[in-house]
Amino acid sequence: MSAPGRPKRESSVGEDVAKRPEGRPSTAPGHPSTAPRPEGGTLHLLPVGLGEAPPDTWLPAAARAQAGRLRRYIAENAKTARAFLKQVGTESPLQEIDIQVLDRQADEARLRTWLAPLAAGEDIGLVSEAGCPAVADPGAKVVALAHRLGHRVQPWVGPSSILLGLMASGLEGQRFAFHGYAPVKPADRVAQLRHWEQNSRREAQTQILIETPYRNGAMFASLLEHLRPDTRLCVARALTTAEEWVRTLTVAQWRQQPPPALDKQPTLFLFLAD
Repeated sequence: MSAPGRPKRESSVGEDVAKRPEGRPSTAPGHPSTAPRPEGGTLHLLPVGLGEAPPDTWLPAAARAQAGRLRRYIAENAKTARAFLKQVGTESPLQEIDIQVLDRQADEARLRTWLAPLAAGEDIGLVSEAGCPAVADPGAKVVALAHRLGHRVQPWVGPSSILLGLMASGLEGQRFAFHGYAPVKPADRVAQLRHWEQNSRREAQTQILIETPYRNGAMFASLLEHLRPDTRLCVARALTTAEEWVRTLTVAQWRQQPPPALDKQPTLFLFLAD
């Protein structure tokens, strides 16, 4: 939130510019920025749903309208991108919308080709397979390249499981770290979890991680086995869907509970060592 501006004497724009050193833009409150603004089209970062809920429950109307106007997309997965566009509705026939898939073969040369229409004034959408693009998502390299090429980038409001889980956890919300996936090998996983727990206690920092849905049960069991009893652990399952379930208990309390049903459900794990 910005502080209220100080009252100032009214003056004409010409008078103000005349008193300014030549070639130096004004930094006074109320003056429009003289920094160059990217020209051409815009790369729109559009969130995708985390489940099957209708878009009007998780995506603002303005974002839905923008998604429906675009004729070009870069997507992590073409099938889920088409499902998203079918949900929000498109002005152009779905089969006429160009969708480029951001897979491992998409090198910088290919990305430059995909972003080339921006220079001609055409807008492009970027979508993840689920949630917000460019957050724990390969779309970040598309955004980075767009900035290097001088194009405008616009993020749109929508669901992020990381922030939703943190909001609902009751854990430290000002200091947190998202780690993505823990190591798969058991010994490496144990060492990493204990390292994150030490960081959590030292920095008063919430630790956030995800797991491949079919390994959720093993991850939950590993957390209960290797974290300290007084560490608080939150399980946030299937956020924004009909199966949504969030609960925070100490590890000791979780050990006394039947394990939650997590199989094949997208789940976020968060913990804080007090």
